[in-house]
Parts: sequence; structure tokens; C-alpha cells
Amino acid sequence: ALISGAPVQAGSTSFRQSNDFYYLTGTEVPHSYLLIDAATGTSTLYLPHRNAVREASDGVSLAYEDTELAAAVSGVDEVRPVEQLSFDIARPLFRGPASNRLFVPFSPAELAKSSRDDCLMRRAAAVSDPWDGESSREGRLLAHLRDRFPQFTVSDLSPAIDEMRLIKSEAELVLLRRAGALAAKATTAAMAATRVGQTEREIAALTLYTFISNGARSEGYGSIIASGPAIPFGHYTRNTRTFGDGEMILMDAAPDVGYYTSDMGRMWPVNGRYDQEQRALYGYMVEYHQTTLAAIRPGRTPDDVMDEVAEKMRSRVDAYTFSSADVRQGVLDTLSWRGHLSHPVGMAVHDNGQYFGRPLEEGMVISIDPSMWVRDRKIYVRVEDTVAITAHGIENFTDGTPLNLDEVETLINSSER
Repeated sequence: ALISGAPVQAGSTSFRQSNDFYYLTGTEVPHSYLLIDAATGTSTLYLPHRNAVREASDGVSLAYEDTELAAAVSGVDEVRPVEQLSFDIARPLFRGPASNRLFVPFSPAELAKSSRDDCLMRRAAAVSDPWDGESSREGRLLAHLRDRFPQFTVSDLSPAIDEMRLIKSEAELVLLRRAGALAAKATTAAMAATRVGQTEREIAALTLYTFISNGARSEGYGSIIASGPAIPFGHYTRNTRTFGDGEMILMDAAPDVGYYTSDMGRMWPVNGRYDQEQRALYGYMVEYHQTTLAAIRPGRTPDDVMDEVAEKMRSRVDAYTFSSADVRQGVLDTLSWRGHLSHPVGMAVHDNGQYFGRPLEEGMVISIDPSMWVRDRKIYVRVEDTVAITAHGIENFTDGTPLNLDEVETLINSSER
């Protein structure tokens, strides 16, 4: 198996390794490679040589000349210079036809603030532009391998890494726990700071400050601070509006902590008081959310969980008063929507691996994100937490922010307005 690291990134930004390469090596060196030989059970890390010119500008970084340190950091069996890679790729071919299988990731590499889904969308946009059309880095590597070593049968390594990343180790859970707590801290700070007349960018700035001042590298993804008519845009990150009296805010933000992130969403009123409809809709979704959290445990499939919650919440609809028939229908539609257990969370906010159609397992980390729409009225309501599946249920990593509506109002109104 051959895995390439990320290239030097454009602009005056600090280098961030691709998620898969960091997952497998723990190293942050551009233009590095990892070769895993299943026949010998060995792994080799390939690093560029020390670049004195670059280090004079950017500072000292890990290089091939730091062989012992690189091996200790990465856990590989050997460290070699990049120019040795082609010889080592060719060597197994001397063993005969049984050794001509080579695996490389076909999926796009995730870098800072990215998930595979948005990487694929960016790739599709480039391909659809007749004046761009640049091939992907993964595609170029495949083309090089097929051109230079046509004896290999090249297969996709991404599914194997995805399955590994789906089940988190104890070390990963520590980082995810920290990321979740910090996401909750930033969201709580945003609630307390909200005022009519502020801009979404002010809350986004407070959020980023909270992340970085508490040890995060940056955001795990572009922070969503959506107010009023911007709320229905599910991944809105322009953050340019000014908060109006009577509007709601939807915040969805999490940090990058040691290459791991989180995912959470809360909604609250700009003026500190939910009006009657806001209270009914958000209150219903909060109850849906809490009912979902209580139903999750290992061995159950996501469909089992959603079926149980829908049945319980069906009898709760009449406990809320909604302003119109179409709003009530939007609430009823939540009972049949199948996306409330949303996606894995890990190194990417929309992490890799597939848990639908299989029992939930201890070590999975997923987003619980009950949502509802009244599209004709441009109403969108949701509440989200990131949880780990444990031996007996869940651990909620993002429960440090108030969920109860009365507690949210108390928090917003407790500071001087």
C-alpha cells in the first residue's frame, strides 16, 4: 500500500497534513510518502531532505536527516529519502505475480477544514470548468504508477482506511472529547454575547478566539453563524448579516484539536426570548433530540433507533401549538425523515466510514442532528450533538451548552444587555 502526504500548500499558512496520512504516521512533512509491505509486515516512511533555504524562512522541520526521530514519531520500521521510493515500489515485483497488487487511496485527501464530500464537490466544480479541468493529485499518482509500473494491479485503499477511522481508539476519543468540550464552550460564549445589532462575523470572531486561546489549531470547518433568513442554508458560512430583533441564530462550529473536530448545533433568539412559534418548533426538536440520545446503544441499527424515536414522538406532536397547518406538517415530516443520525465525526466533521445498515458499535462517534423543514415558509430548525457509542449507551461530547429553552434564555439574559 502506498499513501502520499499533502503537498506544500499555497499562501502564507502553516502546513497541515492530510487526514489519512496523519492518521497513519503522525507526521507533518509535505511531500512525504508511506509504503506498507504486507508480505514482510514492514512500513517505510519517505521524507524529503533538509531544505536549508526553506528552514531559514519557516523554521526547522522534520526531514530525512532526522531518521531516528522520524521513526520514533511515526512508528515505522524504516525512514528513507523520497528518491528511494521508486526502487522500493519496484522491489516486490521480483517476487513474482503474487506480489503485483498495489493499493493506493482513490478518494481525495482531506486537508484543513475539509471533508470528503466537499473535496468531491470542489473536484467536480474544477472538472466542469472547461478552462480548468485539472486532474486530481490522486489521479496523477495513479497515472504515474500505471505508466511506470504497469505490472501492478492497482486497487482502492480508501475503504480500508475508512473502516479503520470509523472505530475510534482511546487516544482518538481523548482528542474528540476535548474538541467537543471546546465546541460547547464557544457556543455558550456566543449565546452569552449575543445582542441585537451585532454581526454574524463578531460571533464568528469570538468563536475562533475561544478555539485558539484554548489550544486548538483553528476551526475544524467553516463556522456557521446563521441568523434570520440565512438559517435555511444548511452550510452557510458567509457570516455577513446583522442580527435583527425577533430573529433566531443557528450556530454550528467546532475546533481542530490535534487533527480531530466535533459537530454541534444550537439555536437561540437574538433578543433573549423565544417567541411562541420559536419556542414550539425548537422545543419540539429539542425533545426529539433528547429522545434520540436516550434510544442509542450498541447493537442497535440507526434505523431501529429512528423507528423507536418516531413512534414515541408521534404522540408528542399534540403537546405543542403550531401557527399553521403547513408548520404542523413540517413537524410531522420529522417522523419519517431518516437523517436524524447524521454522519460519523472524527478527523473530518463529515468523517469517513459507513454505519448505516449495520449495528452501532462501541467506539463509533456520530452526529445526532434531528432536523425539520417547512420549505415554503423557509423555516429550518435543528439541534445537534456529537456522541460516542459506549458499552452501555453514549457519551455526549458537546453537552456543555444549555439545551433546555428556559436555561438558554437565562444564560442570554444573565449578562448585561
